[in-house]
Amino acid sequence: MAQRLLLRRFVSVTLRGSSGPVGSRSSARLPRLSSLSWHGTGPPSHHRAGPTAARGFCVSHASGGIFNVQDQADFTDRVINNEKPVLVDFHATWCAPCRVLGPRLEKMVAKQQGKIVMAKVDIDDHTDLALEYKVTVVPTVIAVKDGDIVDRFVGVKSEDDLEVFIKKLI
Repeated sequence: MAQRLLLRRFVSVTLRGSSGPVGSRSSARLPRLSSLSWHGTGPPSHHRAGPTAARGFCVSHASGGIFNVQDQADFTDRVINNEKPVLVDFHATWCAPCRVLGPRLEKMVAKQQGKIVMAKVDIDDHTDLALEYKVTVVPTVIAVKDGDIVDRFVGVKSEDDLEVFIKKLI
């Protein structure tokens, strides 16, 4: 994770010095690396890497039971202080197993009809939270009840295993 952050900073600094948009003649030697600084399906054609780069923004699902953590204060308010049990999914956009587990978790949370909620934490955006909760591998799912961690697992699980995990939390 630290190596990825260093690479991202290096690419950002290198591309910031280019005079045109990514893919222009001056930055032609690094067109593929520039996508590391953007979170989403792909950079727009006018994207410039650097601190002002656009980031994909996700909003809460309509059900209200699944949300993306925005910052440390949001995590404390919506996870630690939540009256309902919370599944915290630590994931990354570049992680293939995370893309498999995420929809399974969302489906299982929706099945519970509001008995639990799910918080999604992107470790690239919230490295401090990942370090605080000792997340070294993604996907990692932590079960929080009354502000305390009651269980956790790492990796992809089947829907049956997820159901057992969730039933213990409720």
